[in-house]
Order: sequence, then C-alpha cells, then structure tokens
Amino acid sequence: MSGGAIPLLTTKRVYWKTATRELLWFLTGDTNIRKLCAQGVEIWTDWPLDRYRKATGSDISRADFSKRIVEDADFAEEWGDLGPVYGKQWVDWPTFEPNGDGTFSAGPGINQVAQVVESLKVTPGSRRHIIEGWNVAELDAMALPPCHKTYQFHVADGRLSGLLYQRSCDLGLGFAFNMWSLALLTRMLAQQTGLEAGEAVWMGGDVHLYLNHRALVEAQLEREPSGTPRLEITRQRDSIFDYRLEDFSVVEYSPQSHISAPVAV
Repeated sequence: MSGGAIPLLTTKRVYWKTATRELLWFLTGDTNIRKLCAQGVEIWTDWPLDRYRKATGSDISRADFSKRIVEDADFAEEWGDLGPVYGKQWVDWPTFEPNGDGTFSAGPGINQVAQVVESLKVTPGSRRHIIEGWNVAELDAMALPPCHKTYQFHVADGRLSGLLYQRSCDLGLGFAFNMWSLALLTRMLAQQTGLEAGEAVWMGGDVHLYLNHRALVEAQLEREPSGTPRLEITRQRDSIFDYRLEDFSVVEYSPQSHISAPVAV
C-alpha cells in the first residue's frame, strides 16, 4: 500500500464510498440498519427484510421497508436490529463480572479497536494486535455470523501491515468490499499511530461463487484490469472513531462499468 496504493478492483466499479460508510458504521458499535439506510446504504437491509417478511407475511418491497426503517424509530427498533454483529464485537465485546452469589452481571465492554491503537503505539512489536469478531457465545443472536472475522496487524521497519482471515467469502460481490475495508482500516490505523502503510494480506477459508452471480463473473473475466487507484486521507482526526467520509479521496480510479448482481441471503 505504499504511495497510497489501494486494492480497488478496476474490472468493475466498486462503490468504495458505500464500503467506507459501512466501515465507519462498524466503528460506532451500532447494530441497527437505520443510520445506514438513512445514508442510502442497503448492504444489510436484506436480512432484516427477510425476517420481517417471514414473520408478517408481508410482501413489502425493499425500498418501502428501508424507507419505513428511516422514518419510524419504533419500527426500526423492532425490525432493524441485526444483533451483536461486527461493530458490537469490535468496540463493545461483552464481559461479565461475578456477583458473589454464583450469578454474573454485565461488565464493561472491551473496545478492541482502541486497544489495538494503543498497543501499536506502545508495543508495536507485539504479536497481539488483533480485532476479533467471532464471539462464539453470541453467534446465534447475529443476523449473519462474521465472515471477515479476524484482523491482525504487524509492524516491521516502521510499516504497518494488515492481515484479514475471512471464514466465508462471496467472491463475486463481497470480496471487493472486504479488500477495500481491510486496506482502509489499515491506513487509518497507520495514520493514527504514526506508521507508514505496508501490505494488505487476505486469506479465505470457504471462498465461493454463487450461481446467481454467474453473469457477473463471466463479464468480469472478459475484462482487463487497468489503472492504479490511490487512496488519500485528507486529514488526521483526533481518534480513529472520528473519521468521516469526506476525509477520504480516491484518485486515478477509472473503473469499467458496474455489473449488477443480487445479494445471496
């Protein structure tokens, strides 16, 4: 990622602003889709929509469901929450404290992201710069268990590299967003800790193509990559939790046309 290089696909348009809004939403710890829908980000809408349709028998359209989520706070509270997905685990991993009578009460949440920022500053040579999303105790309460589950960061010669292990990867759609988010998070961490950006390293467990993405994949395989997109972070915020979309700019990105494909729920 030196010189601002960023793993942004050029054989189709990747909506990096949408992916950025999702990452910034993760960093808030929010688990309700209302704020995403208000920004026109529908990445997570299909799961609550599917739950609503099955529970009520309604054939409401996605657009109407999203509109109601934004406009009706009570409706959003009932139907828009995803359970303790990524952001909750990243910045508010649950803990429990004994009451002394054999029972336990909720303790203070653990902010893994803040811990990684601090450890990169204080002990950059540590082998424990990890953000983990796979909370076994809460998987059944999540709309979707984390696919991009484990992030580990490594410092060498003043350069910060980020590694992502992804247990399940939708190669046709999700992969492009996952790579962008890995690189963006690594760049943000590097800026916050006074380091240069190193490498973005990706590993996949179950890497798959859905049958309804066949046309997307075939069209993409006929195209040749071109260009060298770069990411510029236009300002340094006081905290990694303070960044806004306008702080990021992508230059020299001239992708080929968008290829539409449905999300597999």
